[in-house]
Amino acid sequence: MDTNQTDANLLDVKHLRLFDLLYSTHSVTRCSELLGQCQPTVSIWLSKLRKELDDPLFIRTADGMQATPRADELIVSVRAALDALRQLTVPEPAFDPAQSHRHFRICMTDASHITLLPQLLAHVRALAPGTTLEAAHIDEKSAEALQSGEADLAIGLVPWLESGFYQQTLFPQDWVCLVNPRHPRIGETLGPPAYQKEGHIEIVSGTGSGLLKAALEQHHIRRKIVLALPGFLGLATVVASTDLVATLPRHIGETLAQINGLRVFTCPVAIPGFTVKQHWHARFHNDAGNLWLRGVCASLFMDRKVRGAATKDKMP
Repeated sequence: MDTNQTDANLLDVKHLRLFDLLYSTHSVTRCSELLGQCQPTVSIWLSKLRKELDDPLFIRTADGMQATPRADELIVSVRAALDALRQLTVPEPAFDPAQSHRHFRICMTDASHITLLPQLLAHVRALAPGTTLEAAHIDEKSAEALQSGEADLAIGLVPWLESGFYQQTLFPQDWVCLVNPRHPRIGETLGPPAYQKEGHIEIVSGTGSGLLKAALEQHHIRRKIVLALPGFLGLATVVASTDLVATLPRHIGETLAQINGLRVFTCPVAIPGFTVKQHWHARFHNDAGNLWLRGVCASLFMDRKVRGAATKDKMP
């Protein structure tokens, strides 16, 4: 079948509306009023309809314009087509968090499980008790998951999410060091010499880890790594029970220090900072639920300085 020829023969929407109204009102005059057209124009439209459908469709009688058997057969399809077209122009329903049972999946680091997830979960449960949250890993599959809708957001340092993705800055990060409050050699300050002499815990996963390693190499600083961990699970317990130093982003560092009674020092080496952002795919930029979730994250986590700069969502 030649689809181009078929499409060329599609009925005009205004002709479909005339068909529907004439079937209901039985009056060309009344149709003219409802369509806001003069009666000769409506008569021309009806003539075109009859030619396109190869049937008189409506016959003038003492009781008005009465449908032919062919028109009786077509009215269901005509009204279905009009309903389908109207659905295309109906705005997406607003997201009602109080009534929603939506499942949201957010890609985030294990640091965010500690620093962001508890507050986000409490907020969502209070506003949208019927919704559920799922925390997924940030990895090479995150881009595909966001594009397909399998995931809703990715929060963190995710520089490879570029074309087709929006991003919004939440807060900046610099680097701190955690030490045991009873450390035998580190007193009130932690300078570069002591930093290099002490043993260290290394977090081997995450984009931030790569930034830290690159900066230390640039400064020609070689740490004595005593323990390597895949993430932040168990890090605070190790620091609290040893004389090892852990270098990590400030947000997770201060959170762990507060919970576990650890000491926090600004990293004595100039490590470039970075920004934590939330990312989403352009396909879901106008999705009501996704928009609500992004707004919640921005209200909870956006830094005051960032908020004051009035940053807009942007697509790289």
